[in-house]
Amino acid sequence: MAAKKGGAVMTGIVVFAGALLMVIGLVNVFQGFVALFSDERLVLTPSKLVVVDVTGLGWILLIFGLLLMAVGAGLLVAQTWARITAILLVCLHAVVQILWLGAYPVWALLMIALDTVVLFALTARWSGVRDQLGGVGDAPWSKDEEAELTAAERRRPPL
Repeated sequence: MAAKKGGAVMTGIVVFAGALLMVIGLVNVFQGFVALFSDERLVLTPSKLVVVDVTGLGWILLIFGLLLMAVGAGLLVAQTWARITAILLVCLHAVVQILWLGAYPVWALLMIALDTVVLFALTARWSGVRDQLGGVGDAPWSKDEEAELTAAERRRPPL
């Protein structure tokens, strides 16, 4: 019983991570649009922010935000490719936030903290989470589980 409860908690954390990735991605998309279309709203001081071009920064934020949103959606349906991609993107996002530390220290630290929470959720006990969420295209039972089932249990789909 305790294992099922722990699995449900981790499932909730991964769903939270997927939703949080979508929110972080949406924030990046908004930042990208601001940098592209309303660059006078960005407060940039060349001595505190490592930026070559505001338009380039806008495109990077926009594309990166769309990628984070897509990966977050993939996590919500328990896709392994989304987990691996999310781990790579979240690590990259946390490192990129270091560029913002001089100009926006509170914002950058908040983003790094959120990335850390998402990274933990994606690296802890994925197999149990995937079973709980029921990844799309997965076999209903593993070979070991199927060997332990009776013929009647094999005809009934798993819960």
